[in-house]
Amino acid sequence: MKFSERSRTFAICIGLIATVAAVFGPAVGHQFVNYDDQAYILENPHVLAGISIDGVKWAFTHIHSQNWHPLTTLTHMLDCSLYGINPVGPHAENVALHAIASALLFLVLRAMTGAVWRSAFVAALFAIHPLRVESVAWVSERKDVLSALFFMLTLGAYAWYARSRRARRMVVVALFLALGLMAKPMLVTTPLVLLLLDIWPLNRISFDRLFASSRRPVLEKWPLFALSAASCAATLAAQRLAIGTTVYLPLRWRFNGTIDSYVQYLKQLVWPVDLVPFYPHVEGGIATWWLALEAALLVAITVAAFLTRRSRPYQLVGWFWYLITLLPVIGIVQVGLQGHADRYTYLPHVGLLLGATWSIADAKRAFAWRKTILIPAAAAAIVALAILSWRQTGVWRDTETLWRHTLAIDPDNDVAHAGLGGILVVQGQVAAGIAHYDRALDIRPGNAAAENGLAVAYTLLNRPQDAIEHWKKMLEVLPDNVDAHVSLGLLYAGQVRIREALEEWELALRYDETNAAAANNIAWVLATSPDPALRDGTRAVELAQIAVRSTNGRSILQLQALAAAYAEAGKFEDAIATVERTGRLADELGEHDKQAELNGWVAKFRNGVAIRDQR
Repeated sequence: MKFSERSRTFAICIGLIATVAAVFGPAVGHQFVNYDDQAYILENPHVLAGISIDGVKWAFTHIHSQNWHPLTTLTHMLDCSLYGINPVGPHAENVALHAIASALLFLVLRAMTGAVWRSAFVAALFAIHPLRVESVAWVSERKDVLSALFFMLTLGAYAWYARSRRARRMVVVALFLALGLMAKPMLVTTPLVLLLLDIWPLNRISFDRLFASSRRPVLEKWPLFALSAASCAATLAAQRLAIGTTVYLPLRWRFNGTIDSYVQYLKQLVWPVDLVPFYPHVEGGIATWWLALEAALLVAITVAAFLTRRSRPYQLVGWFWYLITLLPVIGIVQVGLQGHADRYTYLPHVGLLLGATWSIADAKRAFAWRKTILIPAAAAAIVALAILSWRQTGVWRDTETLWRHTLAIDPDNDVAHAGLGGILVVQGQVAAGIAHYDRALDIRPGNAAAENGLAVAYTLLNRPQDAIEHWKKMLEVLPDNVDAHVSLGLLYAGQVRIREALEEWELALRYDETNAAAANNIAWVLATSPDPALRDGTRAVELAQIAVRSTNGRSILQLQALAAAYAEAGKFEDAIATVERTGRLADELGEHDKQAELNGWVAKFRNGVAIRDQR
């Protein structure tokens, strides 16, 4: 029975989606992990509040986890609206987005090249390679799978544009690219990828007439280059504090790390084992002779790709796709202390898969046994990679599993020690958690997560001075960490160091002017402090309203602060109405013991009304 072209294409798409579901499906039952999931979701009040007009405004006007990626942020908000704090929905969405991106990759390659099975093989390898696990099984990497969806749509729209170069078609290309950049700014190199596709397979640029044939393809992409430039500017502004970590990494170390990372990613493509979420930077630890060999390998591949540019243009396109798309994360501008990361290969490896698949497919013509060997070899490769990915997905089951796996592979991984320490403290094993935090700081002094964890642990052990010292050390490394400022302020307040507490909360508001905790704490002090010099009813109302809006009025403490602020400002009717609103919420939440306290507040405020009226 022969299938029509459309039926075969549809069957391949369904096969890709089903394969992704089978390999990564177990992630749907996984938990959140304490590796960025707090910052992206669990401890971000703007995200937890769900999707709203205020939330949309915040996503587009604020930095989220040292990045400006409003579209990704909005998807996290939508998840909270749909599922609450339930990891099932977010994990399922990541798997679905990756499956759709894989099918779109096949459709785009097929449309551009006309080669069905080669395109399907590239898409299959992309879909189930173990290096995809981090992007799919980790909720915080929603930005990878979401940006990949729009990247594939951008490629497809550009192929459509190339068939009939009309302005409205370029508008569609620009729209998809803009959406992709708002999901993850790593897509800034996309206009250069499109120029590579103009060389092959679109054949719009000829090596024989390079300058003449490339002029129009370059000029017509000015809107795309403008979008990429704007995204670069926004990203650099957002990461201005994170980029400060380059102070500890001299330019020579970063350059050496770049060469090493390019080679490591090649190695991991063909031998994807011992994968962990954090690979420490090699810093100055690469032997000169080894670095020279790595550089020679990269130069040799580049020269070979250039020499075969006319007979096998896909080799040059695939290789430069890899080199170019990795540039934003290759380490010249170092953000953080990772040497490389699995997630960074999500789109760059497509170029290598593309070049290798077409090279092997064309080389097979020289061998009579090609069908006997290559088809079983291709099937075996897909099965082997699928098994490895399925096993690697299980590593992300929960926080403890993730970090114990990492330490089994790399016992001196300071990030893993800090992460494991965090989950042990949550489980009540505070002493064991402190031991891992101390080990992390032994490996790398200044590990901010370990300093933060020790502060939390010592707070639980009722050792506030030790906790204060560790939060201060953390803030030396990450001065924009709002939660640390809020927590440090609470410890100061507990020691009746109110002015120092206010300073920390004001710093928190400087970095996030809508932070509910800081706003509420300041409002309470300004409304209730026994020190008349600190009282300010007008500002207390303003800050308390910010806090109440952040939770849509679903916090008793915030409503009480607002009521106290209204009273301090002399707005007793508003104060009484707010207390009554608080009482209704307390009844709804089953906190009936609050009523006596609230009744006392109402009586006090009514007395304030009477005194005011007598005047």
